[in-house]
Amino acid sequence: MDDSQIHGTIEQLVAEEHELWEREASGSATDRERQRLREVGISLDQCWDLLRQRRALREAGRDPDAADVRRPEVVEGYEQ
Repeated sequence: MDDSQIHGTIEQLVAEEHELWEREASGSATDRERQRLREVGISLDQCWDLLRQRRALREAGRDPDAADVRRPEVVEGYEQ
């Protein structure tokens, strides 16, 4: 997956996340939608992490395609 594809995925996930947050804020979200909201957040973290990896590899003169999606436990453990 190249950078533009990752950005496209991020845009789709953000749109879905906004829709889910609107349902949650209005009090109409189901348990399944709340679970999906958590899943979307993790997927977004993974995408942003993948972009950062690709940029770091590129800046180091290495192949950005060597970047790999990290497990949720890894990306969710990062400090903000």
